[in-house]
Amino acid sequence: MAGADPNILHHGLVPAPKALQLVLEDVEPVGSERIDLASASNRVLAEDLKAKRTQPPFPASAMDGYAIRHSDLIGNETVLNLIGETAAGHPFDGSVGKGECIRIFTGAPVPDDCDTIIIQENVRADGDLITILETADLGKFVRQAGLDFQQGQTLLTRGTVLDPQSLSLAASMNHPVVEVYQKPKIAIIATGDELVLPGQAAKSGQIIASNTFGVAAIAADAGAEVDNLGIALDTIEALQQKISQALENGADLIVTSGGASVGDHDLVKPVMESFGFVFSFVKIAMRPGKPVIFGKAEIGGKTRRFFGLAGNPVSSLVSSHIYLRPLIRLLGGYPAQTVQPVTAIFDCDLLANDEREDYMRGIARRGKNGEILVAPFPKQDSSMLATLAKADCLIIRAIKAPSAKVGEATQVIMLRDI
Repeated sequence: MAGADPNILHHGLVPAPKALQLVLEDVEPVGSERIDLASASNRVLAEDLKAKRTQPPFPASAMDGYAIRHSDLIGNETVLNLIGETAAGHPFDGSVGKGECIRIFTGAPVPDDCDTIIIQENVRADGDLITILETADLGKFVRQAGLDFQQGQTLLTRGTVLDPQSLSLAASMNHPVVEVYQKPKIAIIATGDELVLPGQAAKSGQIIASNTFGVAAIAADAGAEVDNLGIALDTIEALQQKISQALENGADLIVTSGGASVGDHDLVKPVMESFGFVFSFVKIAMRPGKPVIFGKAEIGGKTRRFFGLAGNPVSSLVSSHIYLRPLIRLLGGYPAQTVQPVTAIFDCDLLANDEREDYMRGIARRGKNGEILVAPFPKQDSSMLATLAKADCLIIRAIKAPSAKVGEATQVIMLRDI
């Protein structure tokens, strides 16, 4: 293309699916670290875990009762001599001979001489004489050594998200420390002379910076370590200082809000170019969120990524849900977890769509058969955060989608359960 910007790989309005593909291609986890198991909840294993022990390490009783030698059973009303007891953590120190038994409790080691447990409900005790009222099969209620797992067995593999079950298993395998993927470091910067932080006095023409709080929440929820660097004024020097700070702090991904368009005060693209960033795209064929810049640069021996989000609040948050979240997941070693639309039914008529894929804020309700019924808010301006906060879903309207009638199917992204 004659006169095309060499720092932009894909010019013009990039379709939303193509933009997501470009964001997620060639993404590897940012690194790994060893952390205490107690701090590893919801982190992702960066290595396979082998059991350091056998579980259970010895034959153990599954019930409270009496440990016997099965060969002593001669039918109902077998009488045995009680010679001791064993509880969890307190093995029986001795041998059990013919015609003898010991009291045993759940989790206790079964003595070598015994092979069966008679539950306490099936026994009549009279001092040291134990009458067995109901016989049992050989090995009944004995958990054999290694019933759960054997030493050296790989039980958790790289890429496993350490949920409560996996954490308990890792502990049982005797791993106090685990190798997990690092949380990607995300630096977030708001741009614009018009912005002040919540609680600060706003002068005439100024507004409260809100975007970065929602973007930071999305990033943290996706698994990032967030570094909110505040507001950069509309000067090249101010924005360069913030970007330098982000890089010095080790940011794997820099996210700016505002200044991503092509106006005289939109400085994000030229400033990022000065740091060596090359952009996959600078505009997406979607609404809200058309001015989204995504790029990469090799700085300090590693790949740094950059998102320039639109300044309109709804645009920045919708783009973060669709593009930022799955990227952060991949950088942290998780599955990408891209937004998965579900099928819903229009609860109203809609006009035809234009040249951009539309993500309309909408209200959803359940129909009488459990189907999802949706209708967009009448006003869809990308500055209206209150509408986004009320929305149950984003109604997806494809490029040049024809007009729709009540009862027709559509795809939606659910923002909350209904």
